[in-house]
Amino acid sequence: MEIEVGRGKTARRGYGFDDVTIVPSRRTRDPRDIDITWEFSFRGKTFSFELPVLASAMDGVVDPAFAIAMGTLGGLAVMNLEGIQTRYEDAAAKLDEIATFSAEEATGRMQEIYKEPVRPELITERIKEVKAGGVLTAASLTPQNVERYAQYALDGGIDVLIVQGTVISAEHKSSYDEPLDLNAFVRDVQVPVILGGCCSYQGALHLMRTGAVGVLVGVGPGHACTSRRVLGIGVPQATAIADAAAARMRNLDETGQYSHVIADGGMRTGGDLAKAIVCGADSVMIGSPLASAEEAPGRGFHWGMATFHPELPRGTRVRAGR
Repeated sequence: MEIEVGRGKTARRGYGFDDVTIVPSRRTRDPRDIDITWEFSFRGKTFSFELPVLASAMDGVVDPAFAIAMGTLGGLAVMNLEGIQTRYEDAAAKLDEIATFSAEEATGRMQEIYKEPVRPELITERIKEVKAGGVLTAASLTPQNVERYAQYALDGGIDVLIVQGTVISAEHKSSYDEPLDLNAFVRDVQVPVILGGCCSYQGALHLMRTGAVGVLVGVGPGHACTSRRVLGIGVPQATAIADAAAARMRNLDETGQYSHVIADGGMRTGGDLAKAIVCGADSVMIGSPLASAEEAPGRGFHWGMATFHPELPRGTRVRAGR
């Protein structure tokens, strides 16, 4: 139902996880009979995970050691290939330093640390470190850099590539740069690709039509992100996921390909994860809850990958707790 905001402007009510609950049905089931395995196929190969949970591609959440631990437990950790791990040989020292910053100085000091350029050879090295742990590897690159760095990740043996930004689309326009052709890139790359983020039916549908095995749904809902306050964009997660799930079925009807919906951010409790699945998600990506783990590299802190943006910082370093 559309709501009139003013003359010529209409809106639709959106719902977040706090606005909805799951209604029990007339039938209950023994939890031991439930299979929560998440899997997808790519060119005849099946990728299977005992837990339908991905760890967010954030420096305070995933490093090679955490990725191995997460994979051993049955999930999939996504490493950020444009972060601390690929800018510094001794990434641990920089993470120790970030943990010492006061709240007032954190963003400015982190911007200085992230001025160090990405070292392509470290991309290959970090992927190989995770592979040596005997688990599947996943990592993210931004649309503007994926063509520059993807081959280094492939050289390391990456299993799943995520092309991720605050918002990405299959129809990016620019008067200054040649935009990434997602349709061609997804078609030609030799590993499965997940794209995100998006938060609308049309946005999700266009990303699915590229042939991506999955899309990340969520723009700025996470604890460490302020995109919704700074940029004014986003859709409450329950509605965003439901719309993307509808796009998934439209894409399936059109192409015969099932593109997975991955709820990305805004989930802090088991109930939130359950609501995401009920709204239509196939799996979930979380950051803050995992950043509080002993194995997380953030030393009890968590920050989004736009926190240190040199032109428009969005986010803050928050204490995840341990």
